[in-house]
Amino acid sequence: MAKPVLLTVDDDPEVLRSIERDLRHQYGDRYRVLRADSGNAALKMLRQLKTRNDPVALLLADQRMPQLDGVGFLSEAVDLYPDSKRALLTAYADTEAAIRAINEVKIHHYLLKPWDPPEEQLYPVIDDLLDDWLSHYRPPFEGLRVLGNRWSPRSYDIREFLARNQIPYQWMDVESAEPEIRQLVESLGEEASNIPLVLFTDGTRLATPSNTELARRIGLRMRAEMPFYDLAIVGGGPAGLAAGVYGASEGLKTIIVEREAPGGQAGLSSRIENYLGFPSGLSGGDLARRAVTQAQRFGVEIIAPQEAVGLRIDGPYRVLKLADGSEISCHALLIATGVQWRSLDVPGMAHLQGAGVYYGAGPAEAISCKDEDVYIVGGANSAGQSAMYFSKYARRVVMLVRGDSLANSMSRYLIDQIRQTPNIAVELRTEVVEVHGENRLETISIRCGDSGQVDRVPASALFIFIGAVPRTEWLDGIIDRDERGFILSGLELAHGGRRPKGWPLDRDPGLLETNVPGVFVVGDVRRGSVKRVASGVGEGSIAVQFVHQYLAKV
Repeated sequence: MAKPVLLTVDDDPEVLRSIERDLRHQYGDRYRVLRADSGNAALKMLRQLKTRNDPVALLLADQRMPQLDGVGFLSEAVDLYPDSKRALLTAYADTEAAIRAINEVKIHHYLLKPWDPPEEQLYPVIDDLLDDWLSHYRPPFEGLRVLGNRWSPRSYDIREFLARNQIPYQWMDVESAEPEIRQLVESLGEEASNIPLVLFTDGTRLATPSNTELARRIGLRMRAEMPFYDLAIVGGGPAGLAAGVYGASEGLKTIIVEREAPGGQAGLSSRIENYLGFPSGLSGGDLARRAVTQAQRFGVEIIAPQEAVGLRIDGPYRVLKLADGSEISCHALLIATGVQWRSLDVPGMAHLQGAGVYYGAGPAEAISCKDEDVYIVGGANSAGQSAMYFSKYARRVVMLVRGDSLANSMSRYLIDQIRQTPNIAVELRTEVVEVHGENRLETISIRCGDSGQVDRVPASALFIFIGAVPRTEWLDGIIDRDERGFILSGLELAHGGRRPKGWPLDRDPGLLETNVPGVFVVGDVRRGSVKRVASGVGEGSIAVQFVHQYLAKV
């Protein structure tokens, strides 16, 4: 943690050097002593310290300075650092002004020049001021901060990106009345209007960065270290991570290419309670963090955010083309890209996505909905898990379900929990037909399937969980898929007992193998898969055995 700052200000170079020397001698082991030769220069320095979130314990300013005197400087500095101790350095002739400043500007003390010997005239006063400051001091957050607006889609995207990549950050809403945020906004001046603004610990900042820019700045690995691997895995969800753990632990040079963040869709789950070995359940974020740590311990290389955009077959090699133009070659390829939430195609959706309308929901969003009414569209486990989590914060959670019953798509344990939670309401045979709002969600129109009546109700947050679709267009012309884009494998590739067209080997495709030898598929993107975290982990694990069998004959 950065040492708290002692800032001394004086336009007389000799006096400035003397006071800095004495402060360093007595307090340099515990505090960082900085100096400025004018009030304006000191204010500029304080603004820079504020953007870095550095603490300032003491402001010691000379009274007689041109342009901005000591009292003027301290009265402006209090807006940036209201909790800092403020002391005025005066000559004998300025004592009346100093006393008036104590009464009117809330200066904590004044010191007379000269202060020799400092052991008697300086240090006792500073000791008292710093002791008092330390008694109320709470260390600031040390890490990345995001200044934005709750209703800004890009602000939401950045928060989700950081959370999914396990990057600690502090969210600061420009509309908040919290003093710390108001002071930061003031210190940034016009720059504060260019949000979202990501502030780094070294004082630098990025305005409205893309995920790629942000990933590069915080040091995420986005390029492969080697051109060739035994096993390349596309997708870093539970299935892909499990395959990576088993592949690397058994000696395969393994890389995982993840489009967004390790953990996949499961990483956004607020609570997974039926995963074997965790009787109290665990969050998707915890599962992702544990799995990533385990994979890296075995030597799996993970690059993210990075997207696979093409595949070509070159003899025994499978070559992935990535979004940045680079390529990765491998002997065996495992596709574990999972699925994405299906879009809700109603008027107003595109305009308000990220501004009150969201697909899926990370835990960070729940806190923003404190004491509000939250609407959730969907009736499967993901919707139920989110409803339970939001119920801890929201005043009321309303689940809008098209079907006749939750039992058709939701686990019994979740149904029981929802029924026992008083602030969750389940509306069956209902659907959202329109969303309304200028710059943020304001109301939604809900149609009752029984009566056909449409009601328009106030809403500030709508979360959508209505099934999922694969993103497999990048495999066009190479890998066989069904009409919805799910990848075919094993026996599903048989056409009237015949092997897939162009199949070159004297054997049938393996259980999780696609129509291209050495290219396997696991998890939700595979047609016929069971959409559960545990089944994805199981498929990823057993697929490595088929990879070994394939590699043994290459």
